[in-house]
Formats: sequence, C-alpha cells, structure tokens
Amino acid sequence: MEVSASPTRKPNLSETTAGTDRVSTTLVVPGEQAMVALLGSRDELLRVIEARLDSDIHVRGNEITISGRAADNAVAVRLFEELLELIRAGQNLTPDSIARAHGILTAETGERPAEVLSLNILSRRGKNIRPTTLNQKRYVDAIDHHTIVFGIGPAGTGKTYLAVAKAVQALQAKQVNRIILTRPAVEAGERLGFLPGTLFDKIDPYLRPLLDALQDMLDPESIPRLIQAGTIEIAPLAYMRGRSLSSAFIILDEAQNTTPEQMKMFLTRLGFDSKMVITGDVTQVDLPGDQQSGLRVVRNILTEIEDVHFAELTSSDVVRHRLVSEIVDAYDRYDSRRPADGPDQRRAKPRR
Repeated sequence: MEVSASPTRKPNLSETTAGTDRVSTTLVVPGEQAMVALLGSRDELLRVIEARLDSDIHVRGNEITISGRAADNAVAVRLFEELLELIRAGQNLTPDSIARAHGILTAETGERPAEVLSLNILSRRGKNIRPTTLNQKRYVDAIDHHTIVFGIGPAGTGKTYLAVAKAVQALQAKQVNRIILTRPAVEAGERLGFLPGTLFDKIDPYLRPLLDALQDMLDPESIPRLIQAGTIEIAPLAYMRGRSLSSAFIILDEAQNTTPEQMKMFLTRLGFDSKMVITGDVTQVDLPGDQQSGLRVVRNILTEIEDVHFAELTSSDVVRHRLVSEIVDAYDRYDSRRPADGPDQRRAKPRR
C-alpha cells in the first residue's frame, strides 16, 4: 500500500464546552486506499485507535476530526501521522502494531514509532523480520554497535529470534564467515554420551529452538548443507572449550543455565572479527543444587567494560499471545511476595 503524500491539517478551531477549553483539529488523508488501510475493514482499526485516545475522533470521507484537550489532540495527531508513515513504508496495520505505536509515543522517549516499527532485519517469502517494540529496536541497534551484547528478558520477548536474524544478516552481508549457535544442555548435564544416535541426534532437543528460528530465515533445504560445510555450527556449550572463534557470529542461548566458570570459558572464546550475543532469562534458572547462574554474576563483572552492552527486555516486549505478557507479570507479582530461596535467589517457576 503506498500513500502519495502526508496528511494535511486544517486550522484549529477553539471551542468551550462545560467550562473546559477544547480544540478541534482536522487531518486530511490523501488517497482512499490510505484511508482504508488506516481505518481497517469495517472500521476495525479505527475502534482500536479510539480506545487508546482521550480525544474524540470523527471520520468523514478522507477527513479525520480530532476534538479534545490540546495535549490529548497532539498525541492523537502524532499517532495518526506515525500510522500513515508505517502504511507508506508498506506495512499492514494490526491492532498490535497500533498498540505498540501508541505505547512508544506515550513513553515520550523521543523515538518515532514509524522508525522503530519499520526497521527490517531480513525479508523472506514476503515475511519481514523486524523489531516490534522500542526495547527490541535498542537491542538490535546494540548488536550493530557492540562486540558483545547480553539480551536479558522473559520468554517471548524475541531476544533469541532477533539475535539469530542478525546472525543470518551478518552472514549474508559477508561480515562473518560462519554462525555458531550454542546452548548449555543442562537437562543432560552436558554428558550426552548415553543418549542414542549421532551427536546431532543427541543435542537436537536442546538446540531445536535455534534450528526453528533458522528455518524461518533460510531455505530449510540449505541448512543441512551449511551445517555440513561448517558455515553454521550448532553445538552444546561444552564443545566450545579450548577454541578461538574468529570471523563468526556466536550466539549463546539460555545463558542463565551456565555456571560462572562456563560463562567465563565462553566469553574468552571470542576471536578477531567476531560478534557475540548472549541471551537468557534470569528468572528461569535450571541449574542443579545451589549453583550460581553465570548470567547473574557476569553483569557485576563486565558492566564497566567498553564494547559490552546489556540490553533489558521486559513483559511489555513480549510478542507472543497477549496472555503471555500478563502471565509473566502475574508470576513476577507472585514471586515478589515470596522470600527468595538459596544463594542464587532462584524462584520456583514452571518452564515457559
């Protein structure tokens, strides 16, 4: 969908209703297609927009009249302008994208929703992989600008998926020669010999989420060839020991299940022309006994080191079903009322 021009505003008209100053602003949206894309089928999206705004919205033809307090109207005008910018960029608006655009505006961070929500990382078969929240964009930007990035947040915030997308982007741009994906195989205690099959068969249950992400971004038939050629390597964390990883994009997933010693071992594998992204959720530690999580400890150690960045993602960045975000918040409220257990302050949460 393409919009030929920006909306124009008619002069404001001052009104007084019940002693309260009200202002009316009219936006003229160029093009019938743009108006349909903005309002949605049977005004479905218009109702979503109205529910988020404190101003009254009236639509007639290609004109949108916004009435209310000046400050509320300003938010409404900016929201409509940002949504039209997204349409111009070829995006189809959804209730979710409207909610995220409004959230970015009202957070008053200075970031433009259209810039945050239209940043493409990869495109494949008509599907665009992009950050969908402000924190996700900051996380992606940090990967571009730092050698080591930690993505810390709850399930469903896209921390692993976006890291894999950036790895594939870097490989396709020939910024690196290979992608290395690794995870601690905690459930098998890093001792996989007793499991049947080849090494790939043994580690598949632990690395399946990384493979699933790759298959969204590459031709699935090409992945076995790339693995065989060593362009993509998928292995448990224990197999990183003693190596120097140069010209590679290296992702450590589920890093909350590393010990401090394993985290140090992994970080010191960094070679020249490489980039590392470490992802994890410090509220879901599965380490046995009273072992500390390396992801918890590392922040206290590396915070002051230049070119190491810690990106925080929260329940507001969850991009799964709406209920996932609410479930994460509910568990956090429940945990805040309970005393922490053990030296690692681990919480008894079910796996997500």
